Formats: sequence, structure tokens, C-alpha cells
Amino acid sequence: MDSISNFIYNYLIWLSIPDITVTDVIEIMILAFLIYHLVKWVKTTRAWSLVKGLVVVMAFWLIAVIFELNVVIWIITNTISVGIIALIVVFQPEFRKALEQLGQRNIVRSIITFDDTKEKNEKFSDHTLNEIVRATFELARTKTGALIVIEEDTPLNDFESTGIYLDSITSSELLINIFEHNTPLHDGAVILRGNRIVAATCYLPLSDNMQLSKDLGTRHRAGIGISEVSDSLTIIISEETGKVSLAKGGKLIRNIDGDYLRSKLTDAQKKTTEAKKIKLWKGRIKNERQVD
Repeated sequence: MDSISNFIYNYLIWLSIPDITVTDVIEIMILAFLIYHLVKWVKTTRAWSLVKGLVVVMAFWLIAVIFELNVVIWIITNTISVGIIALIVVFQPEFRKALEQLGQRNIVRSIITFDDTKEKNEKFSDHTLNEIVRATFELARTKTGALIVIEEDTPLNDFESTGIYLDSITSSELLINIFEHNTPLHDGAVILRGNRIVAATCYLPLSDNMQLSKDLGTRHRAGIGISEVSDSLTIIISEETGKVSLAKGGKLIRNIDGDYLRSKLTDAQKKTTEAKKIKLWKGRIKNERQVD
């Protein structure tokens, strides 16, 4: 009985709550503020993909520790210091931009409210889908070159900042007018996020894939380039031939038709299974009414 009492006593000592002072509360608030904004910043930059990669590396390191894989542990341990320096060099523009934003931010307002507005990468509606398809093949019919980037899960804020900010509702008329020859916005790419046209005349990274066809111009290489560094869906319209191509995951699908584009855009919507069931249920009711 005494042993049980001693065990409970010792266990409760380990679980005892330390005295919390005003200094501790201030430290917790500061750390919570910094961690929140660090995570928020990471999710809106290319660093988010890096974080997921680091999670994979840490998982390998944990497995190596459990199974005592000494060579793997030695490699990971000796490359951490070099890796940190490499990360600072590679992501120097993102770090600089984050510090600039921190200097421009209203700190008091950030502490008081943590509200986020509408989700930035919300999926687009069926109306937006139809407007994109209509604009694409109207531009193709007139052989008007165009580059339309549809953002998915990876934020494109860095590329958005290279263009002219619009924040307009997506419509086929606006897209057609943007890429009209001899207009201020026709050069460069348009970035779509959700149901809105975020920016125009955006500069995109060119693909350095040496296996690409030599007859592909800068517009196609830019479309492939943005698909290599993000999960975006990019529509490319050739100015020379009027043919429509689609870039996704570093691959280019050339000479597509409206049905194929519509199916890929529908996939990009990522509708939930429940939404599909509701749509199917409504379709069945409509068909039954027509039969009656």
C-alpha cells in the first residue's frame, strides 16, 4: 500500500503545474504570435512544399533512430548545418519579403484579431468554369495568344506580385479583353484564384527541361515552368496556330478540345463526394419529372 502511495505521490509531482507568473504569460503570448504568423507565412509561399519535404526527412531520421541505421543518422546529422545555410540562400527573397511585411503590419490589430478572410484558394464555381472554357476557345478561334494560370493548393503570391493586381470576377469577356492585341495587359500571364482574376501581366518561370520540343515558344515554356514549381493548371493558347494546350505537373498536353478542358477543370474543382451525390440526386429528380 505504501509503494502505491509513493508511486502516486511521485507521479503527481511530475504532473504538478508550475507557478505561472506574468512574465510567463507574456512569453506565451509572444511565442504564440510568432508561431502563428510563421505558419501563416509559410503556407502562402513556396516554403510550404519545403516544410512537407522536411517532414519526410524527419520521418526517415526517426526510422533510422528506431532501427539504429547509423549511416543514415550520420548523413542526416552532418548535413543539417549545411542544409540550414542552403535554405537561407535559396529562400532569401521569401525571408526578405516576410520581414518587409512584418514592418508594414499593424501589430496591435494582428494580436487582437486572428480572423482570416475568405479562403484564398477556394475552388471555382461551375459558372467560372464555363466562362474559362468559353474565353479559351474564343481566343483560340481568333488566334490570340494567351496564358491562363488556375491556382490550386500551392499559393502563387510570388508570381502574382510580378503583375498588375486586378481582383475581378472571372468572365469570358474580361479574359478576352485582357489578351487583346496592343492592350496594356495582354503581355504575360493571368492568374485565377477561386472565382476571381487576381492579376494580369504576370511573369512566370521558364522551364529548363531539355526534352521539350524545339518548336515550343516562350509562352509554352512559361506554362510548363509554372506547372513544375506548383500544382496549378495552366491553359496555353498559341498565337501562331490557335491550338489550345494544357500544362500540369511539368507535362504539356497539346491540341486539346473543349470537352477535355472541361473535364480537367472539373477535376480541379475537387468537389466533395457529398456534393456530387446531391448533384446526381437532383439530376435523377429532373429526369423523373421529364418522364412523368
